[in-house]
Order: sequence, then C-alpha cells, then structure tokens
Amino acid sequence: MLSTSWVRWYRSVHRVARKLPPELKARVVGATYHEDTDEESFSQAPRGMQIWSDVLRRKPAGWLAVDDDYLHWPTWCREQLVRSDEVLGISAPHVLDELRAKLRLLHEPQAQ
Repeated sequence: MLSTSWVRWYRSVHRVARKLPPELKARVVGATYHEDTDEESFSQAPRGMQIWSDVLRRKPAGWLAVDDDYLHWPTWCREQLVRSDEVLGISAPHVLDELRAKLRLLHEPQAQ
C-alpha cells in the first residue's frame, strides 16, 4: 500500500507504481488515497491517521509503515512505524536495521 501525494498528483496508484523498481512494484496492493476518498478530509488528516484509516479498511494481518513524518501518529500505531531518515531515507544504517528487525517479527510464525 502506498501513502504518497504522488497518487493524488498522478491520479492513479498504477502510474505511481510503474515508477518503482519491479520488485517493489509487484508488492503494491493499493494506496491510502483511492477513488472513494474524500479529498478534503484526507488532505487535512495527519499521515498517520490516513494510514490507520487504510489499515481499518483493508484489515491486514500485519503491517508496517516507513515514513519520515513521525509527528501526529496515533500512539497505537507507533510500534508499526519505522521512522526513515529525512535525507537518507531507509539507507541510513539504523533505519535499515530497525526495518529488517520489524519485518522479521512481522513474518515469523506465531507461537501456537
């Protein structure tokens, strides 16, 4: 799922996904902004709430968000947030380490 202003700019999640590397493009399932979204209320909501709304709509078994915008995130979502570096993105070593660790936890089998 993408949460990016590009989806609104290009008016299509598919157009945005085409700009991604093939291995990422294949994993895109949609965007937080979609055809049924009220543009005004969406644009006024903090990104954390935009993402939380999408989580409620899609009901994934697990999820993570990678974002440099960490302010105004709901407290109940902060464990799923990996704060990226404002300049280096996920290339910053500490961000990559955190992302890898959270992805491992997300994909490890649950204890019975």
